[in-house]
Amino acid sequence: MATSTQDMPFAGIWLPMVTPLRDGRVDLEAVRRLHRHYRQAGIDGLVVFGSTGEGNLLSGAEKSAVLKTLASEAQPLPLMIGVGGVDTQQIAATVRRLNAFQPAGYLVPPPYYLAPTQAGLVWHFRAVTDATDRPIVLYNVPKRTGVAIAVETMEILARQPGIAAIKECQPAVLKALRHNPVLPALCGDDASLATHLLDGGAGAIPVIANLYPEWVVALARHARAGEGDAACAIFKRLRALTRLLFAEPNPVPVKRALSLQGWIDEEVRRPLMPASYALGLQLRRALHAVEISGGVADRQPHTSKILT
Repeated sequence: MATSTQDMPFAGIWLPMVTPLRDGRVDLEAVRRLHRHYRQAGIDGLVVFGSTGEGNLLSGAEKSAVLKTLASEAQPLPLMIGVGGVDTQQIAATVRRLNAFQPAGYLVPPPYYLAPTQAGLVWHFRAVTDATDRPIVLYNVPKRTGVAIAVETMEILARQPGIAAIKECQPAVLKALRHNPVLPALCGDDASLATHLLDGGAGAIPVIANLYPEWVVALARHARAGEGDAACAIFKRLRALTRLLFAEPNPVPVKRALSLQGWIDEEVRRPLMPASYALGLQLRRALHAVEISGGVADRQPHTSKILT
């Protein structure tokens, strides 16, 4: 039996926001512009400083500037802050500093590179949880961290006060969590977005929402209403573009696509490199196909670069 989204923390669409850069600095005006766009589109919240936000390539001062900019907006969206790293004690100290911004919660992966045992993961997440009274969302992404959170470990952590949900990137595990809800599961695999929501998944953190937030919000709305055909029709229009967003390291493709839409400069921080010429052409074609498939251009104010 699929899980219900009722009373689920972080339900709905939480957008993993890019960090706009220009000439080596964070482009705070672009941060404001994106926030207003996503708020108007009906996004439930933003995830900042995750892998899509180049969080590990930003200084503490840059992160503070972004958070202050978002907090200064009228009707600011709730924020989930990504806090990853190697040293658990440093991560916990970072969380204690960030508590001043009163985020909705924190997105916390296993420590990078070390590949600790499952007992080590339990210790890590408990130590981070003890550093805050804000909810923690576990982030199971073995491709980036080198270790997976086992389902048995999720069961242990689910009993820990403060651990509210898990962002899961593996389709098989997502399915298992929907039908055996150890923790509310947020879909971290864009290719599984429609399947997850139609099968009762609590919510999602999809990269594609950066580009077409209104469509992704509509997809989720149709899924909640049991309108499978409508949800699948939207996802079908976005599928080819979604695949391209992971053709090169995230967030390189989505930044190029946002640049083509006119929202930001495509700049990424080294050692990430700009999108290849070939991928840029593919993204332009895919964006154009989406634009003409359903009148999106009427709702997207920055599409002139795509359609010329």
